[in-house]
Amino acid sequence: MTSSSPPASASPGARSDGPLRRLTARGRHEAHRVSSPLELFFDLCFVVAIAQAGAQLVHAVAEGHPGEGILNYALVFFAIWWAWMNFTWFASAYDNDDALYRVVTLVQIAGVLVLAAGVSRAFQQHDYLVVWIGYVIMRLAMVAQWLRAARSAEGAERSAAVRYAGGVLLCQVGWLGLILLPGPARVWAFLVMAVVELCVPLFAERHHETSWHPHHIAERYGLFTIIVLGETIAAATVAVKSAVDEHDALGELLPIAAGGLLIVFSAWWIYFVVPIHMHLRSNAQSFLWGYGHYLIFSSAAAIGAGLEVAVEQAVGKAHISALAASAAVTLPTALYLLTVWVLHARHFKVGIAQQLVLPGTALLVVCCTFLGSWAVLAAGLVSAAAVAVGVTLTAHGAFRQRHAVRRSPPAELP
Repeated sequence: MTSSSPPASASPGARSDGPLRRLTARGRHEAHRVSSPLELFFDLCFVVAIAQAGAQLVHAVAEGHPGEGILNYALVFFAIWWAWMNFTWFASAYDNDDALYRVVTLVQIAGVLVLAAGVSRAFQQHDYLVVWIGYVIMRLAMVAQWLRAARSAEGAERSAAVRYAGGVLLCQVGWLGLILLPGPARVWAFLVMAVVELCVPLFAERHHETSWHPHHIAERYGLFTIIVLGETIAAATVAVKSAVDEHDALGELLPIAAGGLLIVFSAWWIYFVVPIHMHLRSNAQSFLWGYGHYLIFSSAAAIGAGLEVAVEQAVGKAHISALAASAAVTLPTALYLLTVWVLHARHFKVGIAQQLVLPGTALLVVCCTFLGSWAVLAAGLVSAAAVAVGVTLTAHGAFRQRHAVRRSPPAELP
């Protein structure tokens, strides 16, 4: 998933018709490259697994086991995110949309649904067998895609595809540690294997860089962010509706609902305020940006889980304090703001004032944790204020720039 020079492959329109076609690299500068219906379906099914992980996180936090819940959430979310990300970057470089490619992608979707079915057992019984089986299904399908790409490639490109396939395959053996090792050792097994998985692209692309498409990748990540934020709104809405129906506590829930909406709306605005594909040029930028989205996606989904926890605490269903329930919303919100600033906003901000908006907002959101039942609403208002301040500063900077251009003297003729 690193940048490269344009490959000498044909565009999709130049490919031969038929159910099976050679899986060759697509052009890096291909015009009008957009997400396919299969990719959108892929994203939608993956969010099912994210929703399951979020529901179990809510249960763990509400029962007073936040540490254990967050650890399990991080582990399960890594499996979901990493499989999604590997497919996304592979598809950006090699998607030929023939019958075999579609079937193998549908197998990956089946794998994430199997993983989703095992999430509750992983959280509640520390039984990762079903999660591992689902992950292996997804990853073996990815191995098949890379081997198919290797068959149609030559030289350094073929070697890179083979290294990808071999690296992914070997990692599946290492993940057996989550099943075979005793409980305390599983945390270390997860950390080691997560690092190994992250190193596979670095190893595979040492001598050849895959031809991913910057605009397509930015769109894919943006669409997945939208879907995750949509799941956050859906989960919070269901929680509020259930609480109103069962406890008739509309007065207690309105501040949470309003604050949650402001947070999610602000999260969407802040993420899409700049066209990030113009920034995805170098190898270092692409790896940092792609890997960093683990925190963006996981924190965005955790905001929804936190809102559910806040609702349950407000109606007396959660066995935690108001401070802990508030932190379940404010901490992932602050993490989301900081990560988006690091990966997106800071590259386009001009001046210290613009650069400090998101870090300062994250700090204020954390401070809102201590406002009791008004914490979520306050965090939402702070997030919305950050959007307003950012828009104002950007408009003021553009106005000053235009004014300076008008006042500058005309260039002298030679």
